[in-house]
Amino acid sequence: MLCQDCKKREASVHLTQIVNNEKIAMSLCKECAAKRGFHSPLENMAFPLSDILQGIIKQQFPQKTEDIPEIKCTRCGLSFAEFIRQGRFGCGGCYDAFRSRLEPIMRKIHGSSMHKGKLPVSSKDEPLPIKEEERLETELRKAIETEDFERAADLRDKLKAIRESHLVSKDEE
Repeated sequence: MLCQDCKKREASVHLTQIVNNEKIAMSLCKECAAKRGFHSPLENMAFPLSDILQGIIKQQFPQKTEDIPEIKCTRCGLSFAEFIRQGRFGCGGCYDAFRSRLEPIMRKIHGSSMHKGKLPVSSKDEPLPIKEEERLETELRKAIETEDFERAADLRDKLKAIRESHLVSKDEE
């Protein structure tokens, strides 16, 4: 998209203002935005999330990151290595694609890989499969520790069914 002022350069600053209950949206290049007095206070600051992620990954995988099998998001094509470098996902599908590698990172950062805070009123029924999955995983670990392999196999099958139904419902969205 071209700058709305100069119509020459690519717009990289997108502003939205509300004046007298009227919404005004503008897309400007950096130069035109600066002329109007708009600038980002974070413009010259480093974005440390990628550095943090790289540090955590290096702790988790002491070998070279190039030696780790690559995972790519099937929706946007973003690789896990690109995610680490830029510190941002390409789309919502990246959460599912990188789930196996994100869970240990989330545990390190947040102390858990599951959300335990408040949920919007509209999503009261949504977390139940996730909570059930978490409960089954805990029971499965206990069954394995106590060498109750029949129960473990049953729990494994239930977990698999929940995960498959969760993936099917996401594909329908």
